[in-house]
Amino acid sequence: MARIIQTEPLTRQSFAPFGDVIENPLPTLHPFTASTSSSPLPFDGISANQGSAIKYQHVSRQLNLYPQSPSGVPANSVMNIFVCAARVSIPSPSGPSTNPTTFNIRVLERHPYTTQTFIPQSNPLHPGKAKNYLVIVAPTLPPLPIDKKDFPVPEKLDSAEYPRPLPGAGMPDLSKLRAFVASSPQQAVTYGAGTWHAPMVTLGEKGEMLDFLVVQFANGVGIEDCQEVYYEGEQDEKVVAKVDALPDIVGSAKL
Repeated sequence: MARIIQTEPLTRQSFAPFGDVIENPLPTLHPFTASTSSSPLPFDGISANQGSAIKYQHVSRQLNLYPQSPSGVPANSVMNIFVCAARVSIPSPSGPSTNPTTFNIRVLERHPYTTQTFIPQSNPLHPGKAKNYLVIVAPTLPPLPIDKKDFPVPEKLDSAEYPRPLPGAGMPDLSKLRAFVASSPQQAVTYGAGTWHAPMVTLGEKGEMLDFLVVQFANGVGIEDCQEVYYEGEQDEKVVAKVDALPDIVGSAKL
């Protein structure tokens, strides 16, 4: 029998065990009035660019743990662009039917030696512009001996400023898998180093798509850059994310 998980809104607090949500913490605050605000700004925010900007500092921490990799091959900071076609349609809250749609989760992956940041970009040239995407993550089970043998992971965290522990070499804990709905382009996400996650899932109608700028470290050694677990055979576990009708703004709304 399939495991069914319900989607939930993406917030910084709910996503904290898995990574960072990157968004403007005070979207209605104008830079010209920020200096007169009586309350301190989040993320040690400061006025910048001669008072014409607000700088929110360290909204997400990047991590390079490749010095601990078995190969010893050094990593570079890389940027890639993923153009993601919509794979799940969203029921309209005002339409004739609000029955949820589903998405079969067939693979989870992790990048044990690096964080990975997905930054959605609004592209006016796309014939269809998707507004939302799914962020699917799972915590890590305690490792078995075969996990440690087949999946190399870093043994220690060498940054005191990184806000979460390393998850270790275990497999995904499907009983605690979660699916978050993010809004584009307001919300970007950073997957913590070693966090199990599904490849990006764009929500929208057929023909719609969404661009992502992806920032991470990589050294070109396959098993060190990316580790995958598949759930698509008849005898394997089946996991389904259930997507309900979404409001126009998802970030702080209740589904």
